[in-house]
Amino acid sequence: MNDSAPRRVRVRAPELVGEGGWLNTGDRSYSLVDLRGRIVILDFWTFCCINCLHVLDELRELEEKHRDTVVVIGVHSPKFVHEAEHQAVVDAVERYGVEHPVLDDPELATWKQYAVRAWPTLVVIDPEGYVVAQHAGEGHVHAIERLVTELEAEHEEKGTLRRGDGPYVAPEPEPTSLRFPGKALLLPSGNFLVSDTTRHQLVELGADGETVVRRIGSGTRAFADGPAHTAAFSEPQGLALLDGTTVVVADTVNHALRRLDLATGEVSTLAGTGRQWWQGSPTSGPAREVDLSSPWDVAVFAGRVWIAMAGVHQLWAYDPADGTVSVTAGTTNEGLVDGPGAEAWFAQPSGLAVSLDGQRLWLADSETSALRRVELDGTVHTAVGTGLFDFGHRDGAAEQALLQHPLGVTALPDGSVAISDTYNHALRRYDPASGEVTTLATDLREPSDAVLVGDDIVVVESARHRLTRLRLPEEAVRVDAVAHRTRRAATEVAPGRLQLDVIFQAPAGQKLDTRYGPSTRLLVSATPPELLLSGEGADTDLARTLHLNPEIAEGVLHVSAMAASCDTASDSGSTAGFANEYPACHVHQQDWGVPVRVTGTGADRLPLVLAGMDSGAESQTP
Repeated sequence: MNDSAPRRVRVRAPELVGEGGWLNTGDRSYSLVDLRGRIVILDFWTFCCINCLHVLDELRELEEKHRDTVVVIGVHSPKFVHEAEHQAVVDAVERYGVEHPVLDDPELATWKQYAVRAWPTLVVIDPEGYVVAQHAGEGHVHAIERLVTELEAEHEEKGTLRRGDGPYVAPEPEPTSLRFPGKALLLPSGNFLVSDTTRHQLVELGADGETVVRRIGSGTRAFADGPAHTAAFSEPQGLALLDGTTVVVADTVNHALRRLDLATGEVSTLAGTGRQWWQGSPTSGPAREVDLSSPWDVAVFAGRVWIAMAGVHQLWAYDPADGTVSVTAGTTNEGLVDGPGAEAWFAQPSGLAVSLDGQRLWLADSETSALRRVELDGTVHTAVGTGLFDFGHRDGAAEQALLQHPLGVTALPDGSVAISDTYNHALRRYDPASGEVTTLATDLREPSDAVLVGDDIVVVESARHRLTRLRLPEEAVRVDAVAHRTRRAATEVAPGRLQLDVIFQAPAGQKLDTRYGPSTRLLVSATPPELLLSGEGADTDLARTLHLNPEIAEGVLHVSAMAASCDTASDSGSTAGFANEYPACHVHQQDWGVPVRVTGTGADRLPLVLAGMDSGAESQTP
């Protein structure tokens, strides 16, 4: 081996195990021995997580470019109970166009073996079976691709690289009219417009909800304006009628709002650049010049098009009068906090509906399993839901009722709201007058939206690939109450002093750029707030000493970290270490919600890997 080859910390990779078995492999199971000689990238994901979906998109180009040397394996590690169901994982793999093998790990066995603490986490294993890098969150694929290129050269020279076709086997396509539809809209004609998400199209259905009238979009994942047959979307979701002939479309994976002319079928772009918004990007301005992040739903409220910006846990709005966009609520911190819009926290808002009197905006805050509302004065309130880790199916008084990852809301004529309670496969109802939550219908399969049609409600049964018409019942359906907490095991920590270390090592060929101030940020909070005696708040150091309250037995530490690294110079003559004044820079960021249990035998250090390897880990470098 060449003496100039890099010496890396390497840890023997644990075996890949999962009770759910393998998907996208033609029914074959794999071990790490079977993959020896290939560079393996493990993507620990769960299909509820918007950040995980972002990483799936980030990986597509790398997979294609290094198809003969790299094997990406998705390790599906569920947060919600529904995500532990094997068929739900099968559906998600098709829904999101996952074109690599997936290991279904419902008991989090492989997650625990790799000491993963966050969704998403990427682990790189070299051709000899050693872990050489770990990254949590988004924005790391540029660094991983550089590492892959180095590993290719290094192991080609050692004779340990094996090229060839990977283990991916594409599933057979299913001949249904819709495929994992996301949202629906009742048109002035009485027809329905449906976002046919997995096929990257919009479909107009007749009043029967079944007959296909026309398709809008080429059906190929792309970003293109134009007539109906050549325009292109990427996993469109939300739909809103702006006027009698114009529909606004949340083009989720294109990070854009699109405009559909119902009369001509012409598609144009209203907002977004096609690039994903990152911390530090503009949060207002001309709509076509501002980046967005996974807009999931849209609704016209108080004269503007409000946007459920799932990718950054905020609400934004598009103003059709002046063609601008701006943030209307949310801080980008993930959680459940009420109050003025500028101070509120959301967690992947995914469904919007305006009350029929126009006085409030209802929203499904999916990751907190919550129903929330925004008043005309901009204040945010929670009707149902308690936070990121409690969910279930329980009716009754709203303060104790439970939902499970709802994606849609529908305003009802009596002032109540129907909730598409997606992971409970149910349609629920919240009545503000009584403060009660009831169940309207069960045996729906991942309902993601619903629209009123006279005395009926038409539900988007996403995982049954259809619209289902129901008569609004006068009485609630009785269900057995069930409550759950996230499937993640709590981390045992000692009371008192806890050293929090966010591990970040700038990728090879990059360095932290501090010429214009700090390039790192760390924000810490807790649920309940009393868990932290000190250490909460924001600062620029990625290490911090926390003090935990010995009187609080358990809770959640919320940690948000960001680091920006820039490409270094190729010439040593640059005194700043950069090739030019404006080097290419990359943002690495992740939010962790770490359930903790305070115990006398717990750890006094909590390492969270943003990028790199924790020096405290046992290493082997043969």
